[in-house]
Parts: sequence; structure tokens; C-alpha cells
Amino acid sequence: MRLTFLFVFCASYLWSQEVHFRFNILGYHPQDNKVALMMSEQAIHGKVELVSIDTGEPIAELAISPANSKAWGAFHQQYLVDFSQIETEGIFYLRKGKATSAEFQIGTNLYIGTQTKMLAFMRQQRCGYNPYFDIVCHQRDGRIFYAPIADSTYFDFSGGWHDAGDQLKYLITSSNATARMLLAYLEAPALFKDQVDAYGHPGKNGLPDVLDEAKWGLDWILKLHPKPDWLIHQIADDRDHRGFKYPHKDNAEYGWGPNSYRAAYFANGKPQGLGKWKSQATGVANLAGRCAAALALGARIWESGGRDSIFAARCRKAAIELFALGKEKEGFQQGNSFGAPYRYNENTWADDMEWGAAELFKLTKEDHYLKDAIHYAYLIQDDGWMARDTMMHYELYPFMNMGHYALYSIAPELVRQQLAAWYRANLQKVLVRSMTNNYQIGVPFLWCSSNLMVNFITQSLLYEKMTGDTQFHALMLLHRDWLLGRNPWGTSMFTGIPEKGETPLDVHIPPRALQGETPAGGLIDGPIFATIHRHLKGLVLNEPDEFAAFQNDFVVYHDDIGDYSTNEPTMDGTADAILMMVLLSQL
Repeated sequence: MRLTFLFVFCASYLWSQEVHFRFNILGYHPQDNKVALMMSEQAIHGKVELVSIDTGEPIAELAISPANSKAWGAFHQQYLVDFSQIETEGIFYLRKGKATSAEFQIGTNLYIGTQTKMLAFMRQQRCGYNPYFDIVCHQRDGRIFYAPIADSTYFDFSGGWHDAGDQLKYLITSSNATARMLLAYLEAPALFKDQVDAYGHPGKNGLPDVLDEAKWGLDWILKLHPKPDWLIHQIADDRDHRGFKYPHKDNAEYGWGPNSYRAAYFANGKPQGLGKWKSQATGVANLAGRCAAALALGARIWESGGRDSIFAARCRKAAIELFALGKEKEGFQQGNSFGAPYRYNENTWADDMEWGAAELFKLTKEDHYLKDAIHYAYLIQDDGWMARDTMMHYELYPFMNMGHYALYSIAPELVRQQLAAWYRANLQKVLVRSMTNNYQIGVPFLWCSSNLMVNFITQSLLYEKMTGDTQFHALMLLHRDWLLGRNPWGTSMFTGIPEKGETPLDVHIPPRALQGETPAGGLIDGPIFATIHRHLKGLVLNEPDEFAAFQNDFVVYHDDIGDYSTNEPTMDGTADAILMMVLLSQL
């Protein structure tokens, strides 16, 4: 009798103990590897039930296995729950005694439609006419500096996208965002609907919405290239950082009064900075190559089907001019800061020239572009963040070499083998790092770690398309799942995705601060090394940390508007994720 009582007491204690499940809250394809992580302060024994919402009954009992690598956080008892064998479609939850997880779905088409929200977020970032606020902003952009003309001369550089929660505009990020959306369309045109017009108003205009948004970027690139050897790379600087503000009521001061003209920086390939801090620029090829890629893609798309031959011709001409400018001024142009040391530190460029040359060859069929693409491919090889353990902020942007993928389909066989080998070497580096922690994540938690996650996933999927080699597929899925809830905090890294579930709410962006609204579809910066987080300037949490129980000494995340380092949605990360979601939708 005494032993029976003891058994019942111990079982009751286990069932009532605090247990947390971490999994992909958006859901799984039936054929996916599906591995949840379970955390507790006490040891857990026995099996976990997978319960159907429809019946309330378990459809499977799942074995658990200890996660034997590094455990992040206070819950040192961590276990893996593998339910990959379950391919039944439906809505389920995990149960261990009285502890249950939130609901999740197994099914097809779960990732189709996410790009619609992401495009809505991109429209919310628009400068010029902004359909989210229904206002027109920054019509006096800008007065030029560092150009072969008198400083402060005015040109019309209006348009483009605000970069993140601030209202700066960078060609560094916008060129990549434009090209990624065009690639997303070419990968799967049928996935994109026509629901808004060119201004972002509800209603069809005969153009898929992704092309409307990409054209917003192409139009701005064309504005920033008013002469064959001219390119503007940045509008405004950190003088913008004066709190949250409506974009049409910008109180930033650049010397002409608040809400007036803003500085426009000419890409001259030399160190720049109108204040204390200077960049380390050496050329313009990163921007010129990436813009050439975007414009060549735009020319191909607008030429096809007779969309707009005049616009296509403008894109073609500008792509050719900018690629030539990149060859003339090889090197990198970085972002500029004014009163703080933070800037975009991009210092690679051969990958961008490879990408531009490959897209120009596809557009023109001129052999010298193919030769250039191969030349630049062998200059950059496998260099990038995946091959390194650390980097400065945006040092190795745009976080994967899209040029290798663009070149692969047109290159000779031996070059194709080498391109695939460089991708494979990158992915292998991430695999090795992933073995050091229970989440099996191989991405360093630098500022904008979510961007790194997205680009690792994208490169993995493109490598599979190139080679048919799926050896990194399971690792790719774990990084996808991290972005969607399989992380210490149990949160998605996308605002409003999925509609039900823990998603970033109190994000560092004007609509949240000024209107109490959180636009859906934005990719947030994501967790950051605690060692970096502790030393950032001006970072103060506004509310008690809802994730305090899950923080750790290694990586930190806060759903707090005051944490600009982990909880700020970014325009370029969101654009990258549009392509990623398209590729995931094709699985």
C-alpha cells in the first residue's frame, strides 16, 4: 500500500511540474523531420502523447531522448521529441501528464500565403506615398554630398523604403531587397496574387503584387542613378534617430530645418562621414553589381509578355552602365553614420559583381558577361559569414552569395561543380557549429541573426535545387523551425505569422509606438549574443521582461519596443524572407 501511494504521488508530481515545449508554431509538412524540444527543471521520464484536436485522443506515444549538447536557460533538463513518422494531417498538441503544448498543424500549403503579409509589411515601409499611413513623406530627399558637384545641390531622390524602425534609406539594403523579390517571382510566379495597385491601394492593376513592390525598388534605383557614372547610396543618417515619428512629420535636422531636405550621399568609393565617424569605403562594386543584378532581372521580367518595353529598356541601360561602373571602381561602399559608430560595414563586393554579370549574361547573351561572372566567382569563392565565426554589423552582406546560384545554370560543368562545392563548404560550417547546442543551430547570434537564419535556409534550398543533394535538409528545417518558435522563448520571429501563436508584438517601429498597431509580416532582428547586448547604447526595456524565465547568459531576446537590437523589423530581412518562404512553399 505504501509503495502504491509513493508511485501515485511521484506520478502526480511529474504530471504537474513545469514543462515547456518548443516547436514550429506555423506547422510542418507531412514529410518533414519534426523534432520538438521539451524543457523542465526536473528530469522527465516516459513518453509524450501527440493528441488530435478533433478527437481529444492521443494518436501516438512518442519516445523522448536527452538533448546532450549545451542547454540554454534555466531549464537544464532538455529532451528531444521526434514525431517525424507522423504524416497524418490535422491540428495537434503535445501532452506530458498535465503539461500541454500549444496547438500546431501538420499539413500542406502552410507556407503559401505568408508572402502576402510580408509584401504588406514592405508597403508599410514605403517612402514617398505610404499606403499604410496614407500620407506622402520626404519629398525633399535630397541634397547631395561627395558628388562631383557643389555640396548641398538638390536632386529628386524621393521614393524607396525606410530601412527599419527609423526612416533612413540605404541602397545597400534596397538593392538586395529588390533583387530578392524579383527572384521570388521568377521561382514561383503562380504563388503571387494581384490584390493591390501600384500605390498599394486595394484593387487589381494587372501586375502581381510582388512586382509592384519590386518596381518600387527599381524606380528608386533608377532615380539614384541619374547619370551613367553616378550612383547615390544613402539618404539621411543617424541624425534621424530622434524617437518614433510619423514619416510625414519627420523632425530630424540636417541643416535646412526639421522635416525638410535630407543629406544624399554620392557613392564615390572613398571613406565618408559628415560627422565624427567615417566609413572605410574602397570602391562602389558591391552596390553597382547588386543594382545591375536587380535591374537586369527587372529588364527580363518587364520585357517578357510585353509588360512594359520602355521601362525594360531603362532597366537594361542602367544595368549595363552600373556594371561598368563597378568594374571601374572595384571595392565596397559602406553605410555612413554621423553621431554614433553604428553603420553598415559591408566589405565584400566580388559576389555582387558575379551576380550582376550572371544576370546581364541572361539578359544580353553577351559572352563577356559570362566570363566576368566566372572571374568574380573565383575571387569570392566560399567567403561569407558561414565560413567565419564572427563579423562586424553587415560586414558580409547580403549574407549569402546569390551570384553562385545565378551563375550555376549558365556555367560550364567544371565551374558548376566548383560553385556547388563552395555552397556545400558553407553549409558544412553551419552544420559543425550546430552540434554545440540543444537547438542544433549553427548561426552566430550577431545583430540581425534572423537575417542569417533566413539566408542559411535559402542557401540550403538553392543548393538542393542545384545539386539534388539533401544532406543538409534536416538542418535547414531546424533553422526554419527556430524562426517559427523552436527557440528558448517559443516565439515566431515574424510579426503576425502565424495568426495564432506567440509572435512579436511590442516591436521597435513607429506604428507600434504611435498607433498601438503591429503590422504583420515583418522579420525582426532576432536574438543577439548577451555579450553584445549588454554594451549597446541607448537600449532600455520599457516593460518587465515577459520572457525572463527563458533568458540565458548566451543569447537574449525581448519582445519590447525599447530593444532595437532584437525586436526591430527590417525591410531587407523581410524581403529576403519572401524568397525563403517561396522556396519552402515548393517543398
